[in-house]
Amino acid sequence: MNAPTADTILKINNISKTFGPVAALKSMQLDVRRGRVHTLLGENGAGKSTLMKILAGVYQPSSGDITLDGQPYHPTDPQQAAALGLTIVFQELSLCNNMTVAENILATREPATAGFINDRKLARDAARIVAELGLPIAVDEKVGNLSIAQRQLVEIAKGLSIDAKVVILDEPTSSLSDSEAEILFQIIERLKARGAAVIYISHRMEEIMRLSDDITVIRDGEYITTRQRETVTIEELIALMVGRRMEEIYPPREEAAPELSVPPVLAVESLTREGEFDNVSFAVRPGEILGFFGLIGSGRSEIMNALFGMKRAGGTVRLNGAVIDLDSPVRAIENGLGFVTENRKEEGLVLSQSVETNISMVALKHFANKLGFLRRRSERDSAVAQVSRLSIKTGSLDTPAGALSGGNQQKIVLAKWLLMKPKVLILDEPTRGVDVGAKFEIYKIIRQLAADGTAILLISSELPEVLGMSDRVAVMHEGKLSGIATDGDLTPEKIMAFATGMTS
Repeated sequence: MNAPTADTILKINNISKTFGPVAALKSMQLDVRRGRVHTLLGENGAGKSTLMKILAGVYQPSSGDITLDGQPYHPTDPQQAAALGLTIVFQELSLCNNMTVAENILATREPATAGFINDRKLARDAARIVAELGLPIAVDEKVGNLSIAQRQLVEIAKGLSIDAKVVILDEPTSSLSDSEAEILFQIIERLKARGAAVIYISHRMEEIMRLSDDITVIRDGEYITTRQRETVTIEELIALMVGRRMEEIYPPREEAAPELSVPPVLAVESLTREGEFDNVSFAVRPGEILGFFGLIGSGRSEIMNALFGMKRAGGTVRLNGAVIDLDSPVRAIENGLGFVTENRKEEGLVLSQSVETNISMVALKHFANKLGFLRRRSERDSAVAQVSRLSIKTGSLDTPAGALSGGNQQKIVLAKWLLMKPKVLILDEPTRGVDVGAKFEIYKIIRQLAADGTAILLISSELPEVLGMSDRVAVMHEGKLSGIATDGDLTPEKIMAFATGMTS
């Protein structure tokens, strides 16, 4: 690695971190310069989160040293890291849902008079921060009432409310629409202009190539290389990151998509929920991948919540031609529907429970004997098979799901539904926060499920993903189905025209 230059603000030298016999980091190096975006790139489990937690003071390194602005840097908690000039926006939200946006942004730093919080000044200070950042959120709204994308914006505002020398952004656009991501990109440019250094973590390669000045690749806890953006290609970065070349990001179908004449497994007619979506009708056939695309607030996720019985909606739903009433998730599961939810922490996992428990929880009846007792050996063998199939990185099956990286948590959510072998599988942002190598593995699983006859509803805010994996794409605009694209209409231009309401 090159020696630090005169404008180095953060220097990481030979940092290692071990957890018992496991080495999470091995002699890590990083040279971060003022006024530049330095991207940290690596697969899930490569050590990125461990390094960020060391910088934030959550972990202490086992060896090595760090300097910030030329001074030794060894914070003992995030508050001390912030006081020294480093702030971090974590990928996993750390907000209190029962508090307002303002209260979350200024948590632990509330303005006070005579020992009492000054609520008016709190609201004014938060409103000023939100206005300066250009974020479309109201500071008096309870965070629990916000969408995942809006909560992500609050998390960003919380981190950027501190005037820091180094700003770490961990997957900041994972829940954002294109327009919201553009707001963030403008904020990053302003941070650079005032001389702050930005450490950026993302799995979106096009985004990385747009924003980065310098890119460091790590693999299996080890430093691999640092390149300037203009000297490297996406293909080279992927090869460096995963240790192999991937010829295709989106694996092709092994056989043709089902004909429209094939009877659908799921048919939805005039699905309506006041204030969220109106008169939505579509059908999906066995073995078909029907993509759903739309800008934030278009109603796509709300439709899926209704199909899975999490919300009541009017209209008719037919499964294999028979009308069904999906009034609860239990009923949906009984009818053969599975749902990989967008919000894995709150809706997809029991974080305190083990990897094995999370994988097997919806398929327990498959492991019961005639007397209703669990066949524990069968349950564990199935969990082992899913961990191997999805390359889930975990110390053991008994590790709490909350201790794993975000990408591996997402794989657990997928694994639990694979065990159930659903007739219809809803995938809402299935690769959110997942690295390129793991995405490829998940795409192959999706292809295999379709080949086995599972009908798949794929919801994604990443247009390349929707186009690369779907047979047809249903596009939402302001709560209505604006069109279903197929064949020649499966282009970015046509999809965006539908999504923005620009087609008749």
